[in-house]
Amino acid sequence: MERQETLGRLEAAKRKGNYLRRVFAAYLFARNSQLTFWHESPSVNDMAVFDRIGQYYMPFEHKARYPGPFDDDGIPLLDYHGQVGRQYYSVAIAQYALASYNLFKRTRDALCFKRFIKNAEWLSENLMLTPSGTYLWANQFDFEYFQTLKAPWLSGLGQGQGLSVLIRAYSETGEPVFLEQAERVFQSLCLTIEEGGVLFCDSNGDYWIEEYIISTPTHILNGFIWALWGVYDYFLLTKESKAIGLFNSCCATILKHLSDYDAGFWSYYELTPQRVKSIASPFYHRLHVVQLNVMHKMTGDAQFYEYAKRWLSYLNNPVYRNLALMYKIGFKLVYY
Repeated sequence: MERQETLGRLEAAKRKGNYLRRVFAAYLFARNSQLTFWHESPSVNDMAVFDRIGQYYMPFEHKARYPGPFDDDGIPLLDYHGQVGRQYYSVAIAQYALASYNLFKRTRDALCFKRFIKNAEWLSENLMLTPSGTYLWANQFDFEYFQTLKAPWLSGLGQGQGLSVLIRAYSETGEPVFLEQAERVFQSLCLTIEEGGVLFCDSNGDYWIEEYIISTPTHILNGFIWALWGVYDYFLLTKESKAIGLFNSCCATILKHLSDYDAGFWSYYELTPQRVKSIASPFYHRLHVVQLNVMHKMTGDAQFYEYAKRWLSYLNNPVYRNLALMYKIGFKLVYY
């Protein structure tokens, strides 16, 4: 027992060290760390529509200007440095594709369209057929999280945002392969984790799309919502009752649990099993506000708007901002 506890402490220290090294790398390699791809200023895309397939719901303007690295086909790589190095990450590829698509729709720039289609083709061609018969994007590198995600690891967020790309690629080109792959991806969002998909059904019958597939689900809020937008897009394209049914069930889960994500001065990033919960970083708190505003536009449900307004008030309170930052630093140092 003592040996197991020692190994547990060593593993926790290793995770903490890996996290601190990633943060250090983000500052040391300011322009080419993988972290620089993600942290733009979140906003609602004012040119998005909600009754048909159009521009994606966030503009992703910063991501459209991603400076690289890219592979020879123009597919973005994220540089994790050290032993991990440059990697394909399906979520980053999907977001780069959506950013390029938005820019194309705004400017009609042929180069932006080419970038969008190239990345949509990569997503279409790199779906992996699992032993359970499900088609998923698998990430081929280890990733440090609450527990280490071992390659090849899966992501409900990746499925949802990749679906949004394939749907827009089909809408623009009419190429049947994009629709066929979109149908396959949608099925993975309908299946529970036990069935080979990315959906989790809790003991109360609530459905969650899990960003990271781990033994104890952590219900990351931003990943759940982003993935759900892919389900919404699939419904807009196909009008399938199964799609709107899944969308409504997941919306009900979010609305039921929004209070669980409210710390009283900030939002929680996820619902971790630890006694001390994982507070959102300033970036993710802003993202939550934007996402809830988009959910309000999608559904018309006032509760989404009320929480968006409440969490924006937290953001505008300097005392709350400093408290959240100190809380976040403490959590990271203790856990991961």
